[in-house]
Amino acid sequence: MSRLLAALTLFSLLAVALLYFAGLDTYHSLSPQGCRMSWMWPSYVLQNKFDHTWTPLARRYSLWLYREGNLESNELHGVPVLFIPGNAGSSHQVRSIASSAAHQYYSAPYQVSPEFTSKGYTGLDFFAVEYNEDLSAFHGPTIDSETAYAARAIDYILSLYPAGTSVIVMGHSMGGIVATALLPNPNISTIITMSTPHTLPPVRFDRRIDHIYANNHKLLASDPTPILSLCGGATDLMIPSESCVLSSAFGNFSSSVYRRTVFSSALEGCWTGVGHLAMVWCHQVRWRVARAALEIAAAKNVEGRAAALDLWLRDGHTLPPVHVPDDVHLRRGLYHSVPPNQHLLVRDPDGSQTYLLPFPKAEEGRTSLKFVLYASQGSIPPVSPRQPLPFQAAVRVCKEHDEISCSPLTPSTLKLIPSPIPGSPFPVPGEGADESEGVVLFEADVALGTNSYVAVTVENGDKRGWIFGGFAEIEPINIEVGLTSLLVSSVDVAVLSGIRWQLNLPNLPANSLVVYRLTPRYDPNPSCTPDAVLLPLLTHQSHPSETHYFPLAPSFSRRILLHSHSAAPYIASDHPSGHVLTIHSSGECRVSELELSVDWWATIGRWGTRYGTAAACWAVGIVAALMWDTWRLVGSGALIPDVRSSLDLFARKRLPYLVIASYFISFIPLRVGIWLGNGGSPHFASLATLLLPITFGLVCVMWWLLLILLWPLQRVLKIFGRRKEEPTLRRPTTALLSMGLIFLVIFILVPWQVAFLGCWLIHFYTCASSLAELSSYPSPVPGTEAVPLVPVPSDPTQAFIEAHDDNTPNPPTPTRISPLQQTNAQLHLLLFMTWLLPLVAPVLAVWVRTLATAGLTTPFDGDHNFLYVAPFLVLVEVFGSGDASIGIKSFFGSERQERVSPRWGMAALALVAFFTGPRTTYMVFETASVAMGWAVMRRIAPMYWSGRT
Repeated sequence: MSRLLAALTLFSLLAVALLYFAGLDTYHSLSPQGCRMSWMWPSYVLQNKFDHTWTPLARRYSLWLYREGNLESNELHGVPVLFIPGNAGSSHQVRSIASSAAHQYYSAPYQVSPEFTSKGYTGLDFFAVEYNEDLSAFHGPTIDSETAYAARAIDYILSLYPAGTSVIVMGHSMGGIVATALLPNPNISTIITMSTPHTLPPVRFDRRIDHIYANNHKLLASDPTPILSLCGGATDLMIPSESCVLSSAFGNFSSSVYRRTVFSSALEGCWTGVGHLAMVWCHQVRWRVARAALEIAAAKNVEGRAAALDLWLRDGHTLPPVHVPDDVHLRRGLYHSVPPNQHLLVRDPDGSQTYLLPFPKAEEGRTSLKFVLYASQGSIPPVSPRQPLPFQAAVRVCKEHDEISCSPLTPSTLKLIPSPIPGSPFPVPGEGADESEGVVLFEADVALGTNSYVAVTVENGDKRGWIFGGFAEIEPINIEVGLTSLLVSSVDVAVLSGIRWQLNLPNLPANSLVVYRLTPRYDPNPSCTPDAVLLPLLTHQSHPSETHYFPLAPSFSRRILLHSHSAAPYIASDHPSGHVLTIHSSGECRVSELELSVDWWATIGRWGTRYGTAAACWAVGIVAALMWDTWRLVGSGALIPDVRSSLDLFARKRLPYLVIASYFISFIPLRVGIWLGNGGSPHFASLATLLLPITFGLVCVMWWLLLILLWPLQRVLKIFGRRKEEPTLRRPTTALLSMGLIFLVIFILVPWQVAFLGCWLIHFYTCASSLAELSSYPSPVPGTEAVPLVPVPSDPTQAFIEAHDDNTPNPPTPTRISPLQQTNAQLHLLLFMTWLLPLVAPVLAVWVRTLATAGLTTPFDGDHNFLYVAPFLVLVEVFGSGDASIGIKSFFGSERQERVSPRWGMAALALVAFFTGPRTTYMVFETASVAMGWAVMRRIAPMYWSGRT
């Protein structure tokens, strides 16, 4: 092994290890999870009547009804809900949400809670489909089977209820894709998806999946069924959460349809990242989903269902139906006046009081301010924690004439924000927020004028909680800093004093590939203690659906990492840049300055999870380039080189130029699905220059791994020998009949991916046999000095004349090649097929899983096209025959009689692998099959037609 190959291999291994450990660390540092565990008393009732008379898939799947064992009977009593699990999911995952719904609806066994009795609400009947942990993420036809079963399950469920009943559908992960594919369906009232990759499939090894997604995008754009998508954020390591966003950038949603995306970090009362599997059991999420379903069940129309979703799955980006207080007239002595330019602070409010805050004087250039009010654990109707304190606050704007008349002040922001506990991490691991926690934030823009006031009325105080409010500047501070500046240095931003301060960073990319670190600096102030009313709280927003909260007090030591899922590779975005930072504080603990920089460790952790598929496709492109070089060399008269020589040639002659070319290609504004999916953004151009050497190093690692795996089999075959096929016993007709039988088996029974795995195993054995046979020759190996396939004249000028002289007869070529060249050719093909194997392995896993759970069925309707694997079957048969040297010589032979050499198929494969492969991975294997098919038809097929082997 040359030093260059060794260096690139070591670099690749270190880079992969770095990406892996940095990616794992994001779970703990970027968006930690603070979920309380959920508990239940599960009971499942199999729906035996939903059998093969309803659907033939009943032999493969099943339908279950969930019952909370200590609360409800097995009889149907409410509105049906269908839960659809995701990839490798289980019907038992319904238990957490269903249990919460039962515990909210029933106050005691078989006794409905008064809250729901008074409203006339009905309970929920949770059904769940059991897909036997099918690997639906890898296989489009499996998704089709699951969709067909779920559609019939809905028909069966509704047959148990009165006419006019509709069903609420919940889908986790790929179950959300199945749920969306059920549309249009007038019997589905609402769809709630959890951790569902709506925009982009997690893997793209199957063409059918792309068709399903394209159809779903059309449904999302037009179907009137309300759909809400819950996303876990960076804590979700199974799917990139940017694919969970229901964005108009890919859907072109009509304004009349309800489409919402809510990140768990913004979900009121949750405020934490949620892992992929935790999304169904995280208590802060599951009880809100259950309550929303109870409200949806009682809604009479689409508008009512949308309102229920907005009420119970709020992230604060949309205003709730605001409770409008009555107009009032204040008499002197019936209110408390707050001195000008001071804040309102009421600790432990008692009874009912009204507080009057005078407007600040208008100054030149300032005609309006923002009034901000914080209510801890209380209510500013209709927003409050789930279990609020009794006190309520109402905000009015007043004018003074003979008396003070007040009218309601309409808020621009009304939401619940967290109130982290000093001395504890945020969110608290294993606990998170409680239903009674939170501070209601009220913001409204007010025009400055004379004799104007803001009146805050506090009612029903019981000496718990606090109220704090005042005026803040309405205009944010804009900092024109870009990513280029942060790559070389940090930026310091001075923070102005006040109870609310906003910073806009409009030019800073909001991309999932980059993470920023924010370091606060504090004024030395003895008031910065746990007794402060509201310690500084940073709100970070990069997308209308995504918000993150960070405590800034010195007692919170966790790194503040700003990340986003607004834009990402291979995903179109309508919010590619811009961050908004807002600090809410009572002013007792003042942040004086913010330092902003790039956090490289967290940034690197985001790369590996988004470019793993790209690395696999680029590896195919590299081995295609190796095959192209081999064809070119042999076609010009050289010997077939060994794989190590081909790798060394690529590293010295090709890789430097490709790295440079990849950098400049990254600046081209290609479509978002092309190349690395960044649309020509200059900030991420260097990623290609890193990915290419890493991928080449992985190709080298795979080569050494193959040699290690071949060695023991080679030794065994050398000791025990191998029965060598006699060339005279081999007949083309026999080979054709054998392959025809294999094609028939593929067409009827097994997917072609299984046949490709068989091809690889057979060729692996062939390579081990050739190495064993080669090692038995004395050194030097006979034939290494054999005449090249095409004689090369010593005079280059004469060679050029002969090559372009039509009258020059074709020079004689040998009919065989040496064992060494034969082995080299076989090993080149083995490396090529090995890198194609990961592209078919997921479907192999689906097939094996289906056999284990459902027996020998035929669910692979799109995987019986034997043409995909036919070229490889022919090559493996020819390269492993008793007289493989003739077939190999023909395959890599002279190009003199060909107008276009088959090696150009390898060039086309490399282009597809590099440019479109990461987005449409299935096209890489399809192109490889076509390229090899062309070579087989041009070089190998004539041997069969003429009867020569």
